[in-house]
Amino acid sequence: MVNPTHRDTQSLTSSGIPRPAGPRPEVRTFAKSYRLSQSLPMPATPKQQFPGRPGDWVLYKDNQLIAFNKPAGLAVVPDKKGSPNLLQIGAAYAHHDLYPIHRLDRPVSGVVLFGKKASAQAKVSEQFQERTISKTYLAIVGERPKEDEATLVHFIREAKGNSSEVVDSSDKTAKRAELSYRYLGSSDRYHLLEIQLLTGRKHQIRAQLGAIGSPLRGDEKYGFKRGNTDKTIDLHAFTLAFDHPISGSRVELQAPLPDEPVWQAFSEIIAQLPAGA
Repeated sequence: MVNPTHRDTQSLTSSGIPRPAGPRPEVRTFAKSYRLSQSLPMPATPKQQFPGRPGDWVLYKDNQLIAFNKPAGLAVVPDKKGSPNLLQIGAAYAHHDLYPIHRLDRPVSGVVLFGKKASAQAKVSEQFQERTISKTYLAIVGERPKEDEATLVHFIREAKGNSSEVVDSSDKTAKRAELSYRYLGSSDRYHLLEIQLLTGRKHQIRAQLGAIGSPLRGDEKYGFKRGNTDKTIDLHAFTLAFDHPISGSRVELQAPLPDEPVWQAFSEIIAQLPAGA
C-alpha cells in the first residue's frame, strides 16, 4: 500500500501505541552505496529460493527512492561471503545506483528503503534521527507476554557470535534499548505482537523479547526452542511512513505478509488493523 498524505508527522504513531516523550532515539545510518560501475563480484547463487522476482518485491519507486518487501533470509547489503543481497539485486533491477537508508537482519522480512541519490538518502536518514519516521513490526512468539501492552526498557551490549545481550544498567558498555509492543491475537500455539522501536540497537527486538521470555518463533539465538528449517525468524517490518525528500508529502508503505502458513493464520487479524498501522 502506498498512500501519500499531508498529515502532521508528529501525530503519526503505531496503532494503539502513543509516541513517547523523552530523548530522541539513536538510529544507525549508513553512508555506503552500491554503484553499478563498481567491480564487486555478483552475489553467489542462493541455496534457497526467494519468492517471486525483484520486480514483485517493489513497494514504491520514483526518481529519488525505491522500497522493497525483502524476503526473509536475504541480506540487505553485501557481506564477506558474497551472499545474495538486496542492495546489489535491487540496483541491477532498478538500473540505478542505490544508497541504503536502514537495514533489516537477514532472517527478517519486510520494508527496506533505498535512496537513488545520496541527497535522498541523507534527507530520509535525518528523519530517522529526528524521529519523524513511523515504523512498525509484526512478531510471532511462542509465549504470550504477561502484559498485553507494555513499554520495555533494557540495557544491551553487543556479544560474541553476532548477537546482543541484555545486561545490568551498570555495565558501561551497554546502551539503553526501548520498545513498545501490543498483543493482537493468537492462533493455535502462537501469538502476534505489534512492535514499535523507540531506539535502534542491534538485534534489539530479538534480545528484548527473549529477555521477557517471549522469543520470536524460530529465533534459537534468543531462546526459542527450535529454529525454522529455512533459518528465518518470524519478524516482519510491516509499515514505514516518512516525508518524501522532495515533495514533503507523507508516504506510507505496507509490506504484505510472508506467504508461510504461520503468517497467513494471522491474516484476518492483521486485515482489521487501521490503515497506516
